Amino acid sequence: MKSIIGRKMGMTQVFAEDGTMYPVTVIEVLPNVVTQLKTADKEGYTAVQVGYEDERESRANKCEKGHFAKANVTPKKHLAELHGDELAGYKVGDAITADLFHAGEIVDVIGVSKGRGFLGSIQRYGHKIGPKGHGSGYHRGVGSMALNGRPNNRVLPGKKMAGHHGNQSATILNLLVIKVDAEKNYILVKGSVPGAKKSLVTIRSAVKEQLGEKQIVKDLINRTPAVNAVKEEVAPAAPEVKEAPAVSEAKGE
Repeated sequence: MKSIIGRKMGMTQVFAEDGTMYPVTVIEVLPNVVTQLKTADKEGYTAVQVGYEDERESRANKCEKGHFAKANVTPKKHLAELHGDELAGYKVGDAITADLFHAGEIVDVIGVSKGRGFLGSIQRYGHKIGPKGHGSGYHRGVGSMALNGRPNNRVLPGKKMAGHHGNQSATILNLLVIKVDAEKNYILVKGSVPGAKKSLVTIRSAVKEQLGEKQIVKDLINRTPAVNAVKEEVAPAAPEVKEAPAVSEAKGE
């Protein structure tokens, strides 16, 4: 298994040469710089600690400066741990780039879902609303707290009631990678990804067995024009130079 940290930038759509449309989420994947190696002898487990996005040195405290100086890397805004057998070959100071994955691969994306605030049970869990007419005094209440003959001295844990909704870790399984561009640092993943725009997400190899036919990514349309075409389009055509009329013609002679 392998994994990498990225930032969700939003959704768009791309087209294949045969007209197939892929709804994709654009994930910016800057180089993940290895800042520390977790070993089973010292920490009790194996992992790779990476830093994402450069940070100004003035914004780092003394502890952070010492940690990054020990790894001989510039200060980073975010630190995260990545797990996977395929990351064992990296050393401190190495960079994990977007080409860790390839088009056609099945991945899982982990993020923090959008916070929805305090919601009632109807909107939070989809409970049925009460009758609205005939003098009913119950419309959007939480419902009965009875336990149908079981111990009624308390409300058992897990009762679906009103409360804070969202802002929790969420994982979307079995998403298809449509395109990987290591030069421009982005990965296109088919479908939606948890979290708001600009939020950090983790892309990892799929952990569940894939059943059915293997998904194939068709060749996408390259909308980037050739260099010669760009030069011809940008360069203005030379204006035609008209010869000045003779003096006799100008005077009307």
